[in-house]
Formats: sequence, structure tokens, C-alpha cells
Amino acid sequence: MEREKFKSRLGFILISAGCAIGIGNVWRFPYVVGNNGGGCFVLFYILFLVILGLPILTMEFSVGRASQQSISRSFKALEKKGQYWHLHGYVGMAGNYILMMFYTTVAGWMLRYFFDMAKGDFTNATTADVQAHFSDMLNVPSEMIFWTVIVIILGFLVCSLGLQNGVEKISKTMMIALLIIMVVLAINSIFLDGSDKGLYFYLVPDFNRIKEIGLVNVIVAAMNQAFFTLSIGMGSMAIFGSYLGKDRSLLGESINIVALDTFVAIVSGLIIFPSCFAFGVNPDQGPSLIFVTLPNIFIQMPGGRIWGSCFFIFMAFAAFSTVIAVFENIMSSCMDLWGWSRKKTAIVNTIVIILASLPCILGFNLLSGFHPLGDGTSVLDLEDFMISNLILPIGSLIYTLFCTSKYGWGWDNYIAEVNLGSGLKVPNKIRIYCKWILPLITLIIIVNGLISVFFK
Repeated sequence: MEREKFKSRLGFILISAGCAIGIGNVWRFPYVVGNNGGGCFVLFYILFLVILGLPILTMEFSVGRASQQSISRSFKALEKKGQYWHLHGYVGMAGNYILMMFYTTVAGWMLRYFFDMAKGDFTNATTADVQAHFSDMLNVPSEMIFWTVIVIILGFLVCSLGLQNGVEKISKTMMIALLIIMVVLAINSIFLDGSDKGLYFYLVPDFNRIKEIGLVNVIVAAMNQAFFTLSIGMGSMAIFGSYLGKDRSLLGESINIVALDTFVAIVSGLIIFPSCFAFGVNPDQGPSLIFVTLPNIFIQMPGGRIWGSCFFIFMAFAAFSTVIAVFENIMSSCMDLWGWSRKKTAIVNTIVIILASLPCILGFNLLSGFHPLGDGTSVLDLEDFMISNLILPIGSLIYTLFCTSKYGWGWDNYIAEVNLGSGLKVPNKIRIYCKWILPLITLIIIVNGLISVFFK
């Protein structure tokens, strides 16, 4: 069967960026910035995004385009006889399933909050009411299951329509809407009275501010955020490389995706930090920033119901863009392995993901006494740990070694593929950096991630 291709270059860029742009950009990024001193963290984040994330992204795209296969078969197609790199294909495929076991639940929260905000549930609510609203949602399994199932069905419905008619068409429309909404929200936040202090905190590096936090801690946090934001390591990007033609080199395309991903993260901060400072709220509220702190801000804001609705539909779009991208990777893996049709693959995986998402949902209510990683942790924390601390960084290390080592695909093959076509080229002189320094930094990130969980 001939490999499907993107209809347009814009479609590839927006869909790949949509996979990278997700809850990590618009949920995790702002509170990590708040916890790590603001502008200095942002500066380090952008630096590490360029020197860490970008080269590994080009490697994943190269493996996908050269093999014309999903994560389940791409290493097998390129490795030498008798090698075992293809075993990561199964780990990466499993990683996509594990990610969707909790990501679809959080996407459901975003969708639920959009409807609640739009119908006025937060109008005249007190701070205690807003806190109770989030707690009440988590405590009712049927509510959580309903919104999660909606996300899963919609996601696989889009993927079942095909690459061009479903994934590309819907994702392009949704991503353009997401970008427009977030720019409007950012402009509104910037012009709030008292927003200038938030802009200063967010955009102006102040090294005095990070003395209490520690420069090393800020650098490590920025390194982790830059590394994980692009969703590299488990084939979520390689799949889109496999749908890409050979007319353009992959460095330029990767830069476009990194730039768009960074733009969304930065503008998310422009929405949140001016609003927080304008209403006297500390920006280091952690994960509760989105579901507890921000609704309280919208309540106080003129036209807050409209702005709150726009914010949560923006959040839902950001989450849903990743859901569609990862679902496409899952479906392509199944079709490559077993030759299933798109519709059969969509139906089977709809059932599988719904069932697989139940432990995460029940972890907040019926299974709330289960603390897999210590007191206060949930099933979601365990699943997130498996992805963020194990599969993504280890997978990225494997892609790096596969593309630079003579015992893998090799540097020459990688350079030939990544530079094929018109556009920017990866210089051969960075070979030493990619072969030795990049794997070492990745290994440090893996070890640090494990220490942060098991040796708190």
C-alpha cells in the first residue's frame, strides 16, 4: 500500500507543531516559569530548546522519513541485520498508549471547563466555590468518564477520515483558531491595569530573583522543560516525517515547528502572568493555576465569562491537537503491523483507550487511596512519570545513538536524509556534539528525573 502524504507543507508544520503544542505548553510551562524566577528561566528554556530539542527532533523526523514507517517498524527498516534497535519501536508504541491513558482525561477536564465557563457556572462564585468545583469534578467517576469518552471518540473519528481529509484538515483549522484565540487573550491580559509587573517578571531576566531558588535548579528545570515540550522520543514526530516528501531538508522544517511551539508557550505566559499580577495572585500556584487560580481571576475580570470561555476552548484545542497527533501514530503503528484498515483500527483503539483511561479516572476517587509514587501521588502521576521520566528521555537517547553511532543507522545516513531537499542543512561539524555531548546531557536529564522522584 502506498504511503499517505500531506496535502501541503503548512499541514505538516501545523500538525507536527500541534503534537508538540499541548498541555505542557499552556499548563505546565507557566507554572514552571512562576516557580523558577520568571525571565531567567525563559532565557535558559529557549537556549536549551535550540541546543537539545532541535537536533533530536531532526533525528526523529529523519528516521520516520527514511523508513516511511511508524515507530513500530521504522527502526526495523533501517537497522542492520541482527541488531535490536527495533525493540524500542514496541516501547515507543506502548508509550503512545500510556500517554493517552491520562492525557485524554486531562483534555476532558479542559472541555468540561469550557462548557461550565460558557454556561455561567462560575458567575458570582467565591474562591471556595471554584476550589470545590474542581474537587467535585474529580470525585464523580461518571462525569470524568463522559468527557474522556467524548475526547477519545472525537479524536479517533478525525483519524478514521484519513490523513488529508481528517487529520490534516481538522488539525489545520483547529491550530489556526488556537493561534488566533490565544493572541486575542494575550492582548486582553497585557492591557489590564497592573499587568506591567507581570510582564516585567515574565520577560525581564533578573538574576537576583533566582538566588533563593538556585541557578543550577533553574538551569535544570529549563533543560527538562525544553527537552519534554517537543514530545520527542516515542515516535510521535517520526510518524509525520514518514508522511513527508523529499523536496525539503528537515532542519528548516524542524526550526519552524520549534519556533511555533515556543511561540505558543511564550504567548501562554503573556495570557497568564499579566492577569495574575493585575489581580494580585502569585504565579507559582503549580498545577492548580489553571483550574482554581485562573477561574477566580476571570470572575473578577470585566467580561470574564467570555474571556474564561475563550481560554478554556484554547486549552481544549491545545490538548486535542496532541490527542489527534498521537492517535494518528497509534493507528499508523497498528496498520503497519497488522495491515488493518483505518476504520477497523479506529474502532478497536477507541475501545482500548477508553478502557485504558479508567485507572487514571478512578485514581481521583474510587482508587484515591492508591499512592504509587508515595504520599499524595495518583495513577496519573505514575503514568506521567513513565512517559516524562522514562520513555521520552530514554527514547530520545536511543534516537540520538541510532543516528550517530556506527552500530546504529549511522551519522552518514542521518546527514544524507536530514539534508535531502532544499533548505537549511545540518553542518557536519556538529557531529562530535551530537555523538558525545548530546547523549551525555540526555543521560543527565534521565538520572536527574529519577532522582527527583525517588530521592525527594
